[in-house]
Amino acid sequence: MVKRWKKGILPVLSAMLVLSLTACSGSPSASNGAKSSDGTGGTGTDSKQVNTTALAKAVKNDKTPIKGGIINYALVSDTPFEGILNPVFYEGNPDFEVFQFFYPSLFSIDSNLNIDDKGAATISFSADNKAVTVKIDPKLNWTDGNPVTAEDYAFSYEVIGHKDYEGPRYDSFMTNIVGMEDYHAGKAKTISGIKVLNEKEVTIHFKEPNPSVKSGLWSTPLEKKVFQNIPVKDMAGSDPVRKHPIGYGPFKIKSMVTGESVEFVKNEDYFHGAPKLDGLHLKVVNPNVITEALKSGEIDWASYPTTRYNEASNPKNVQFLGQEELSYSYVGFKLGKFDQAKKLNIMDPNAKLANKSLRQALGYALNNEQVGKQLYHGLRIPATSLIPPAFKGYHDVNAQGIAYDPDKAKKLLDEAGYVDTNGDGYREDPKGKELVLHYAAMSGDATAESLAKFYLQNWKDVGLHVELVDGRLLEFNSFYDRVQKDDPGIDIFGGAWSTGTDVDPSGLYGRGASFNYSRFTSEENDKLLREGVSVKAFDDNYRKDIYNQWQAYMSEEAPIVPTLFRYSLEAVNNRVANYDITRGKEYDADAFANITLTSEKAEVDQ
Repeated sequence: MVKRWKKGILPVLSAMLVLSLTACSGSPSASNGAKSSDGTGGTGTDSKQVNTTALAKAVKNDKTPIKGGIINYALVSDTPFEGILNPVFYEGNPDFEVFQFFYPSLFSIDSNLNIDDKGAATISFSADNKAVTVKIDPKLNWTDGNPVTAEDYAFSYEVIGHKDYEGPRYDSFMTNIVGMEDYHAGKAKTISGIKVLNEKEVTIHFKEPNPSVKSGLWSTPLEKKVFQNIPVKDMAGSDPVRKHPIGYGPFKIKSMVTGESVEFVKNEDYFHGAPKLDGLHLKVVNPNVITEALKSGEIDWASYPTTRYNEASNPKNVQFLGQEELSYSYVGFKLGKFDQAKKLNIMDPNAKLANKSLRQALGYALNNEQVGKQLYHGLRIPATSLIPPAFKGYHDVNAQGIAYDPDKAKKLLDEAGYVDTNGDGYREDPKGKELVLHYAAMSGDATAESLAKFYLQNWKDVGLHVELVDGRLLEFNSFYDRVQKDDPGIDIFGGAWSTGTDVDPSGLYGRGASFNYSRFTSEENDKLLREGVSVKAFDDNYRKDIYNQWQAYMSEEAPIVPTLFRYSLEAVNNRVANYDITRGKEYDADAFANITLTSEKAEVDQ
């Protein structure tokens, strides 16, 4: 999966809900799974389930639009956005939520998640599928007035492939480009497989044909005139990324208070025509107060925390849009470290979680079904594999995954020698030594701590002693910094991935993937990932079979246990018109350009 951005495990339950969950945690039939972000607005005990098949994907508004106007957008988060406002360098979803308005993907996607001809660039393949030509729209310009060029697109590859690049996007997809590895090693000054044909066209040659190019080709240029004199190691912290970022999307930044708010104005030079709105004001809003902000009309539009969704108390002045996400939540197990010099994941045979029976048991202990129904009202469902259902051609609908089964967890632990030898209620390791595992969980709204405690109780119920790292939840940026650096104090970690449109999992789970936070590697994993992007995988049926095998294999090895598949919600004020979420934010900048308003002032929930 081509990693576009990452999210953390979303907030959790109220204190009342955690008591409800804990009280029932022994019952396998207690509930169903899912997940989200807020939760303090309701009791958490309303178990009415959302009919996900009836979720709208476009707003309904028959009123006459006004000319221009400003829309108020909430970045719903308990943490500031970091301010790495460039797709080449960012890692956290809050930064994506800012730059989505001015720095979108060049490409648009169709219903099969393949690149179509509606975006700012199109692609065409050579007869042998070993080369792809990218053609950039002649009208596409940077917001500083310069044209977006083929040189800019090629330059983004040169930066990602540079030996001093410290971001996460140099992966197996990049190393398949002819000449990329020599360039990365400093043996060549250019990437021989990337040929600029003219101002707007560039061809990329691959060592082997890769079906992922149809959906997961790297999607953003980097303005060479702006960045070429900045050392690569300094780019992520430079002014064009942090203070004065530019893009080519429907809006551009007028002013910004980093971490708190951004004032956007429309980009009159947007290649598909100037947006209908005059501008957009973004501000960070805590999940605990987003419902009130929507009710009061202070906020027009937000990604809505599904824990707060309650038909009886939802704001009446907003419409809710929703769809399956290309994402999933997970619990992962630290099995080694990332060798930065070799750019390889290295497993540690002595890691606490090296025994896969222990990993499986930790997964079988989690009652995600109950969490989904009681917390997310059916907007999160138990995850059965590492390929989410939104990949309709590749998700294995027959996969069982690691579903809640505490009896099976106990049996696995018994058979593996994890037994309670001193009668304290907790199991020792097979050598009879005390076993204490440390779980890193992210902070969020008031529900985050409750969900973490619920998981700790699930593990305690099968005799495993698990404690929170540092005895508390970790802030989003701190969490990923410590997980990424393989903090020795972390044994288990809970997070979530947004996958991008490419089903290829190697960017998250490959031997050389820095995002492979568990650090799991094996010859079988290498083989299946390699086959999934082979020439034979241009046959969709062959590729589906390979990825079914991979899903089953990863479920058996359990370096990562997926917990919840997710539906996303967006809350949109009734004064908003002409907004559609079908293709997703990252791949449909025109959805923002087409938004109109039907009044100057937001409707207020009476």
